[in-house]
Amino acid sequence: MAGRLRPLSRRDLLAASLAAPALLTGPARAASTSPLPAWNRKTYEEAMARSGRPVSLTDAQFEAIQARKPAAIKRIAQYLKDHLGHADPAVLQAFEAVPREYFHYMYEGHHSTGGDAYEDNPKPWALGYGSALSDYLGQAYMTQVCKPGPEDVTLEIGTGSGFQSSLLSRIVKQAYSIEIIEPLGKAVGKIFAPLGYDNIQTRVGDGYYGWPEVAGGFDIIIVTCAAQYAPPDLFKQLKPGGRMLIPIGQPFKRGQFLYVYTKDAEGKVHSRKDVGVFFIPMTGAMMKNPQPAPAAPAVTNTNG
Repeated sequence: MAGRLRPLSRRDLLAASLAAPALLTGPARAASTSPLPAWNRKTYEEAMARSGRPVSLTDAQFEAIQARKPAAIKRIAQYLKDHLGHADPAVLQAFEAVPREYFHYMYEGHHSTGGDAYEDNPKPWALGYGSALSDYLGQAYMTQVCKPGPEDVTLEIGTGSGFQSSLLSRIVKQAYSIEIIEPLGKAVGKIFAPLGYDNIQTRVGDGYYGWPEVAGGFDIIIVTCAAQYAPPDLFKQLKPGGRMLIPIGQPFKRGQFLYVYTKDAEGKVHSRKDVGVFFIPMTGAMMKNPQPAPAAPAVTNTNG
């Protein structure tokens, strides 16, 4: 289940807008993925139809969306500079490459909200089934903190709209994503092929257990729902040198924080408390299983 993410201030950088529906998926990489034809109204409508989400826009409506995109990219760049000191060119190129309007869709009501893409005041957008497309400033922040690289293999817990994994797929070698909401996961699993994004693999399941069948594990794991603790299986699947981002805190309460975990070459896990966040809770096994007693992997806290 994807998380609700809405950055507001440096102190509460990723706090979500409670007015939105509850939420709950170097240079940009392109060499091994199928190139997308020139993005215009026709290719947009054709891709939407192929994904099972037909939509019709006028030329003027489509151009109005595109006209807002440059300002949104500038907004993202400034936001990253303000909060992280610089804007990673790979992250900006990924946002340039991925057509955000394609991911604006209300699955439960079967209608597009693509006309609202690249809004001046970034916020989450409802997808139905209690999920949403997270705001683009928060997604940019989490993407850059992940430090994705061209040889990385990533796992997202909470596919949601598919936008987060699509961003990562423009940078990394392979992106995997898990969605616990079956109707949403099945529908969103159909949207990548029409864009030529052939390095994304999704499935419906409980992200608490990760994706153990992926040989070698993951360089990056990004969790977009609030956990009460970090699931042990995710640590097991994190490669040495890997990074994991996960919001941790009590369900539906303030005081949640984004934690950044790293695993060193010896397999020891280090944690850093990052910014304040507000996500809806991870469901499934997280709600049933008590937090395990401290054991391997050992975790060193380095708050900052």
